[in-house]
Amino acid sequence: MIINHNMNAMNAHRNMGSTTIAQGKAMEKLNSGLRINRAADDAAGLAISEKMRSQIRGLNQASRNAQDGISMIQTAEGALSETHAIAQRMRELAVQSANGTYTDEDRSLIDQEFNQLRSEIDRIATDTDFSRSKVLNGEKSGEKIEFDTGTIKAGTGTLSGTDAATVFLDTDLKNVNTLGEGTFHLKMSLDGDDVKLELTDESKFNGNKEYTMDTVVLKGAASDNTEKVVTLGGVQFKLANLKDKIKDANVDNVELTLTNTVTEKNPGVELQIGANKDQMISISIGNMRSRELGLGGVNVASAEDAKDAIGRLDEAVSRVSAQRADLGASQNRLEHTIASTDNTAENLQAAESRIRDVDMAKEMMNLTRLNVLQQASQAMLAQANQAPQQVLSILR
Repeated sequence: MIINHNMNAMNAHRNMGSTTIAQGKAMEKLNSGLRINRAADDAAGLAISEKMRSQIRGLNQASRNAQDGISMIQTAEGALSETHAIAQRMRELAVQSANGTYTDEDRSLIDQEFNQLRSEIDRIATDTDFSRSKVLNGEKSGEKIEFDTGTIKAGTGTLSGTDAATVFLDTDLKNVNTLGEGTFHLKMSLDGDDVKLELTDESKFNGNKEYTMDTVVLKGAASDNTEKVVTLGGVQFKLANLKDKIKDANVDNVELTLTNTVTEKNPGVELQIGANKDQMISISIGNMRSRELGLGGVNVASAEDAKDAIGRLDEAVSRVSAQRADLGASQNRLEHTIASTDNTAENLQAAESRIRDVDMAKEMMNLTRLNVLQQASQAMLAQANQAPQQVLSILR
């Protein structure tokens, strides 16, 4: 029998220490409800669950983003509802003014209300905002502010002996959309006078029709290098059978160049509707001012003007209807986006829970086992500490 090293007591003490540590971990898991409280608990599980947490939080925020998008759409659509009502009233006034029973004085009174209503359309488009961001003034149109640049040449020739010799630029340019202002450059070397670039009814240009260039006068002296710039704003158009009328002239290299100074792409409203990069959708809300609706300069002061206004207002109503329909479709899409995002987040939350959360019943069983082992270790340590005292009985 030895007394310097009580191996039984040391063994009982070591086991009791291990049990105490295990008890602490079990109680920590039960207190937090988590199986993984630190990387040492499950390094791989922690890494996987943290990636899932990142996705879950991103998806939850994306869902809120989509809800904000719906709120913005509802704001814009509500304003356009009133624009619709105003346009319908303006059309009603145009129909009234077109009637032959009214005098010019009567029509001037009708025209006053007509102009006030058009001003209200502009005010709605200018002032409607969502979270201090304008939504109907074209800032969120998503259109490309750009003209494609191109040149059309009519070649070289001599024209004389007629009252109005004509060179035809007989070609069609593709349709072009712009939100800014574009320019037409007409350059030629000429020997004659009265050069014309013709533009049909410039005041009636709007974003929904195709037009033919017809009526802008350019005069140049003989043998003079002449350049004329015609500026057009915010229209969709088509060039066809463009004519340069030159009387008794020698024409050399007539060309038309279509250019524009603005080439930036407006993305519209981009909504981050996913947890990861580039998971976005764009919503386009056009410029709803009266000019962009084709109502700039429209009046009902005469019967002829009123008849023209009826057609213009039909186009304006159609454009507002199309914009509202597009907004409604976008809202329906976002509602499905929210449902899908929420479902994905819920499934990821369940997967993360299986990795990270503790099984309370199982952990309680483990803690009970550890408590029994702790009590047994304490009892065995007490017994082992009593063993060396038996040496004293030999000395008596």
